Amino acid sequence: MEITVINHPLAAARLSIMRDARSDTTTFRAALADLGAMLIYEASRGLEVESFECVTPVATAEGQRLAQPPIIVPVIRAGLGMIDPALSMIPDAQVGFIGLARDEVTHEPVPYLEALPQDLSGQPVFLVDPMLATGGSLVHSIRLLRERGADDITCICMVSARPGVAKLEALGGPLRLVTAAIDPELNDDAYIVPGLGDAGDRLYGPRNIDL
Repeated sequence: MEITVINHPLAAARLSIMRDARSDTTTFRAALADLGAMLIYEASRGLEVESFECVTPVATAEGQRLAQPPIIVPVIRAGLGMIDPALSMIPDAQVGFIGLARDEVTHEPVPYLEALPQDLSGQPVFLVDPMLATGGSLVHSIRLLRERGADDITCICMVSARPGVAKLEALGGPLRLVTAAIDPELNDDAYIVPGLGDAGDRLYGPRNIDL
């Protein structure tokens, strides 16, 4: 698995705002949007481009555009916060959805929604989720994508934990991870340490329904 950890002072500053327990919802959302755009920018570095004739006000230049924009697939609910920054960078991208709730006893993902194209072969996929903790949600999502023929998957996470990274590596096959940090461990409740808490709760408030 190819792993890219963003090393940039602006990314580090936004991540620090997200980690800070004093950051309110508005501040957290703004920092997540900024960092999300930076991660999408980096993840897009290897996308194929095509050239076209671009007429400027003065002459003609060789323009470039994405040959095949990726489909953005957030793992909801927390992944919803990464859609807008992704589309701000790639406005012609498609969007799919995978819905997973967290079983607070087993810490395993509980699927409740799936909205994806039937055939993803040859289609770049950006799988976005702010947190890679145990790896259960992303492993489940990657298997769903691969069942539809996806062979070009990039996972984009704000914070990753080493146990989750190891679980992705164990999957095998072509896979990329773009993240702003790899934290050392999980606590007994399977939260990343030091992490930033529950990204979904900090974005949208505590869950008040059972899925």
